[in-house]
Amino acid sequence: MKIAHLEFPERPVFLSPMEDVTDIGFRLLCKRFGADMVYTEFISSDALIRDVKKTKAKILFGEEERPIGIQIYGSDPDAMVEAAKICEESDPDLIDINFGCPVKKIAGRGAGSGMMRTPEVMLEITEKVVKAVKKPVTVKTRLGWDDNSKIIVELAEQLQDCGIAALTVHGRTRAQMYKGEADWSLIGEVKNNPRMHIPIIGNGDVTTPELAKQRFDETGVDAVMIGRGSIGQPWFFEEVKHYLNTGDHLSKKSFHWYIDILKEQILQSVERTGELRGILHNRRHLAATPIFKGIPDFKSTRIALLRAETVEELFRIMDEIPEKYQVG
Repeated sequence: MKIAHLEFPERPVFLSPMEDVTDIGFRLLCKRFGADMVYTEFISSDALIRDVKKTKAKILFGEEERPIGIQIYGSDPDAMVEAAKICEESDPDLIDINFGCPVKKIAGRGAGSGMMRTPEVMLEITEKVVKAVKKPVTVKTRLGWDDNSKIIVELAEQLQDCGIAALTVHGRTRAQMYKGEADWSLIGEVKNNPRMHIPIIGNGDVTTPELAKQRFDETGVDAVMIGRGSIGQPWFFEEVKHYLNTGDHLSKKSFHWYIDILKEQILQSVERTGELRGILHNRRHLAATPIFKGIPDFKSTRIALLRAETVEELFRIMDEIPEKYQVG
C-alpha cells in the first residue's frame, strides 16, 4: 500500500492522532512495537500561527519516528493554509487535516467534525491546503454530523477531487461522540466505491487483534488506524501485527515487563516536559492500561497511582503491585 511516495507493508496499522496521548515518548514506543505510521497530537492552526510555544512544541519529532504525519485543525481556510506551511517546515512525511474531532470546544466552533455541517468549507480548506504545500495532504473525518446526515460516501469523492493522498474515516457521526459502536459498513462502502482510487484507512473500536483482522477482511480497507485501543498499551501494535501475520496470539509477557514499558514511557515524558507534567500526561495511560484489569481490590492502589506527583512515589507504588497482589 502506498500513500503518495510512502510505501507500507500489506495490512499496515497506524497510530491515531490523539490530544494529550500521542506525544513523542508514546509515539516512539508504538513505533518500536510495530506501528507503521504515527501522528502528532492534533494541532490548532490558530495557536500555531500565533506562535504559541506549547503548540509549536507539538510539531517536533525525531527521525526514528518516520513515517510521521502532523495533524492540524481549524475552521478558517487562510489560517489552515498558513499552519500547513509552518508544519511543512518541520519536514513531516505528510500533513493530515482533522475534520473528525467531536469534542465541543472544537466541533462547536465549526472545526474538527463541526465541518460536517459545512462541507463546502471543508472542501475549500482541503483544496487550498493541498495547493499550498508540497507534502502529501490527507484527511481524517467521520460519517457525518448525525444519523440523518451520513454524507461520507459522496464527501469522500469530493475530498479525493481536492487532491488528498489518502482518507481516514472514523465509523461514527459527530453526534455519537465515542458512544455506541463504530459503523464500519459505511467505511467499507467508501473503500469499495469504484470511483475511489486513494487509500482508505478505517478507524474506530479496534480494541483486539481479532477486530483488526475482521475490519481488513470485511471492508478491504488499505490500513487500520488504532486510537483508544492503544492507550496504556503501546505493545498492542505488536500483538495486532503478529495476529495479522500468523493468525495466532502473541505470547503474554511477564507483569514486570509491562510495568517496565510503562515506566519507560513515563520517564520519556518527564525528560521532555518536567516531572509533574510528565506524570500528569501519563495518568490517562495508567488509568486505561489493561494490565491492571481484573486485579481484585485494586481500587485504592489505582487511586494512589493517579495521585502520585513524583516519579519516586509513582514507581514505588508500581513496584509494590506484583507482590501485593500476587501477579507475575
